[in-house]
Order: sequence, then C-alpha cells, then structure tokens
Amino acid sequence: VLLNWTVMILYNYFSAMFVGPGYVPLGWTPEKSQDCMYLQYCKICQSYKAPRSHHCRKCNRCVMKMDHHCPWINNCCGYQNHASFTLFLLLAPLGCIHASFIFVMTMYTQLYNRISFGWSSVKIDMSAAKRDPRPIIPFGLSAFAASLFALGLALGTTIAVGMLFIIQMKVILTNKTSIESWIEEKAKDRIQYYQTGETFIFPYDMGSKWKNFRQVFTWSGIPEGDGLDWPVRDGCHQYSLTIEQLKQKADKRVRSVRYRAVEDYSGVCCPMTKGVKTFFTTPCTEEPRIALSKGDLILATRGLKLVAPHLYVWLKVLYKFWPLISCYAFFPRHWMYGEKILDSAADGGVRERGWFPRNCVEKYQYDSETDQPVDGEKKTR
Repeated sequence: VLLNWTVMILYNYFSAMFVGPGYVPLGWTPEKSQDCMYLQYCKICQSYKAPRSHHCRKCNRCVMKMDHHCPWINNCCGYQNHASFTLFLLLAPLGCIHASFIFVMTMYTQLYNRISFGWSSVKIDMSAAKRDPRPIIPFGLSAFAASLFALGLALGTTIAVGMLFIIQMKVILTNKTSIESWIEEKAKDRIQYYQTGETFIFPYDMGSKWKNFRQVFTWSGIPEGDGLDWPVRDGCHQYSLTIEQLKQKADKRVRSVRYRAVEDYSGVCCPMTKGVKTFFTTPCTEEPRIALSKGDLILATRGLKLVAPHLYVWLKVLYKFWPLISCYAFFPRHWMYGEKILDSAADGGVRERGWFPRNCVEKYQYDSETDQPVDGEKKTR
C-alpha cells in the first residue's frame, strides 16, 4: 500500500511539474479586434492577456488560468496541471497518515515489550524484548529515534500539505484561482471605497460545486475548454473579469503617490540598518525588493499590495486562528511597494518594481501641471 501511495504521489507530482500550466500563445489576439479594448497587453510576450491569464515573472510567460507559481514543482499551477497539483496535495497527506499509523503502532508494540513496571519506577530496556522472541527487524535505540523523527515529518507534512489541499479545493469549488479570489476582494474594496453602487459578480462560477469541480477534474485527465475561452454564468460575458482588472489598474494609478528616496537601500530582504520593526516585518512574498539611491523617485501605491496573490486565501485562513500574528507579520506597516521612475521608462525601458522600507523615503511634493517640485513646502514622511 505504501508503494501504491508513493507511485501515485510521484506520478501527480511529476505531471504537475512537466506537463505545465499551459501558456498563452505568443502574439495572441482575440478573434474580434474590438475586444482588445477589454484586455491588458503584455509587452514581454507581445500579446494580449487572455481572460484568466496572468504573466509570471519566474516563467517569463503569460500563463493560462494562473493560480500561483509553485517553487516545489518549479513551475506554475494553472489550466493544464491544476488537477495533478491538487491530487498531489491530496495523496501526500493520505500517504503520510498511513505512514504515521505504521510508525505509531511499531513504536507502541516495541516499547510495550521493553517496559518493566516496578513498585516505584518504570524502566525501558531497548536492547531486547522482554516477552516476545527476537523480532525479524531489530528495533534498538537508533531505530526508535529514526522512527520518532519520521513520525514528526509525516505529521508535519500532513498538516501543512493538507491545509494547502483545503485551500485549493475551496477555490476550485467556486471555480476561482487564488489570484481571482484576490481580484474579487479588491473589487469589493474598490466599490465600497468609491460608493459606485455597482455589484461585481464573479463570471466563472457556474452556481454548482459539482459543475465547478468538473471544470478542473475530468475522467480523461484533460481539463475542459482550451484555456482561452471560458463558460460564464448568466448576466456576465467573457470579459467581465478583465474589465474589472482594468478598473483596478486605473484606480491604482489614480491612488498612487510619488516618493523620493532620502536614504540608500541595497535591496536586501531583511535590512539590518533600517530599524528593528523593518527587519522583523519584512514582507512574506516572492516579490522582489528594489535598490534605492538617495534622490531616486518612486511611484508607490496607497492600497499597497501586501502579499503575493496566491498567499491571500492562506492568510485568510491563518487570520482566523492567529489574528495578531497574521496582521503584524504578513501585513507589514513598515514597507511599501512601488515602481522606480526611470528616465528610460518612457522609451520602453525595463520597469523596476518591488518592496522598499518606508523609512527610506519621503513624499515628493510637486506641481501636477509642471511636474516640478514645490519649493519651500515642507515634506512629510
């Protein structure tokens, strides 16, 4: 049985790794040219981003129905390998539970045969069994220590990977991805902030958990659709989500604030010289840091992107159990996310985006018409 668990776990693991998520074809455009106005354009892939697709900085491609980039499979989890990745998250805890049961029963029976009960003490002799004959497999002190260590690994894997499986099933049963859950939350915040009165309806939820489940898991192992066009619920159309993304992107530009660097920052993950709080509240995300030199201009967002989207659902679960820890450690107050304003940005230069310490910058006061700094005006942190 353990061999069966191992084979199934490795099969789904390597399937998720080598099959890949599926990428939007380079140079892809929608069939109707007028639909381009509803889509974002990727300069790196030289194509429009299809509905539900996102550009991955690690893979350097636009991924169809991207959920997240997983470092453990060194690939993205998306349209083609979502089922294999989820089955791996299911089978790994089940195999570990089986292994844990074997470890517990082995240690129990071996210890039971080696315990001597006295009137005032209990002695354990690991050299040999007291009642049974010599076992087929010797079980000494080193074997007991190894079994105890393996039991800890099995239980830890069961809890950690099992929680990830629950998170994945939660988004699958609503026919979402972790990124789309993040987009939906930001849509609600945007509507509430501006009091627009509109209602955002997630377009890909089929209204039935079984139908949503069938969008990912099929008997053939091949997900439904082609990864570019998706069935939508009544009252929505193919570009309902992409239109909301464009609104959020425009809102992000409106709410951005320009800052000037007042201290140098090398771009390290946990800076030792920027304060204790800055050191211990470094953002828990794979997003990069940007190095700053004194005088650099940065365009930061007011509604800061606090965590990577694929961690958002996990943090919501974590918040229910440890609200203080999750708020302080994963939603840092001493860091900001933004883009460095470069002279070559208007000429198609490389964009530098990432995190930087808040105490390294100050607000840059300038005239919006002339784009010149305001002389004599006191700058505030």
